[in-house]
Amino acid sequence: MTDETMTIREMCDAYNVTPRTLRFYEAKELLFPRREGQKRLFTKSDRARLKLILRGKRFGFSLEEIRQLLNLYDRGDQQLTQLESTYEIAKDRLEELERQRDELTAAIDDLRDQMKWGERMISSLRQTPKAAE
Repeated sequence: MTDETMTIREMCDAYNVTPRTLRFYEAKELLFPRREGQKRLFTKSDRARLKLILRGKRFGFSLEEIRQLLNLYDRGDQQLTQLESTYEIAKDRLEELERQRDELTAAIDDLRDQMKWGERMISSLRQTPKAAE
């Protein structure tokens, strides 16, 4: 490895991804490693793109959203368009995640209530035969 390039194995180790993942992102034209025969060499640019891809996936962005945001990088406006677009998508995603969290919280509370009811019913049914004796 040089400071400029990393092999597929080095990328896997550095970013905790599989070779299959890197090949998938390459096939989807999200990464553009240099080729030397069968060897893939990832540049600093590829590493930066991979970081953004992984972050976008973590936040639930679609691959198409990630592609569109990555393609805005070289617009010549000091990344203003890319940052504004990322911010808007992130804002929408945050609202969706918060809605999902609220739904999960309600479902968890509901389940806890049902389990408490179930505990009372089990306890009551266990005591009923003793009272009949």
